[in-house]
Amino acid sequence: MTPRRTLLVGSGRIGTRVASALSASGGEVVTLRRSPAAEAAGPHIQADVARPLEVPLPDVDAVVFTLPPGETPDFLPDAVANIARALPATPRRCVFVSSTRVLEGYTDGRPLTEQDAPRPRGERAQQLVDGEARAAELFDATILRPAGIYGPGRDRLIRQVLAGTPVDHDRRTNRIHETDVVRAIVALVTADDPPRLIHATDTQPATLGEVVSFLAARLGVPVPPRSERGERAGTVLAGDRLHALLETLTYPTFRDGYGEIVAAMR
Repeated sequence: MTPRRTLLVGSGRIGTRVASALSASGGEVVTLRRSPAAEAAGPHIQADVARPLEVPLPDVDAVVFTLPPGETPDFLPDAVANIARALPATPRRCVFVSSTRVLEGYTDGRPLTEQDAPRPRGERAQQLVDGEARAAELFDATILRPAGIYGPGRDRLIRQVLAGTPVDHDRRTNRIHETDVVRAIVALVTADDPPRLIHATDTQPATLGEVVSFLAARLGVPVPPRSERGERAGTVLAGDRLHALLETLTYPTFRDGYGEIVAAMR
């Protein structure tokens, strides 16, 4: 069931689309972000979540965090705590959007599931792990970990292929289309009993070489040359929980999503 009122903390591309979907289903959405939001369709609060909020937040039934890691190691856990203190009551549902980069320390190539503990390698990945833990502690949050998000406007790899930039063809990669990330967030907000942790990845992990070869063929350009092997071999992720939640992905593989993007370019 769509919550009566949802607070969206962070209102980038993903948050904006989630707000539209929840509003279309009859729910009220309040967005909170640091910068002004002239495009906001509903109630909006401008605040810096890195500091204690100066005004109390409205009573809400759900809260969704779509914040990227910040400049300081404590940004995400502090932001979650500041929101918790400013709310008049703990909402019945919370979704914290993290990233599968918290698993980047695995190198064995086996499919990783939600049973595998985080193994961060960098400061930003560790910040995500700490944010997950604080959201679970203060909100009993459901954690959503998207893999590499792509979609219209997220075309860095396409530009690399067009430029002929060398890439590590053997690096293992995982992707999820922006549309399916939005669908996953909405499903977790509205489900009666959502899973506590879920990986958002499509049905076909692939090497970077497979992806750029597909793109090169569709774009009619040479396949980018091989770069030297990178330090990180990448991971393989199992997305069974997501696929059960959504039943069918809008873009089951990178071929479906990137194929549509390239077709639209032409």
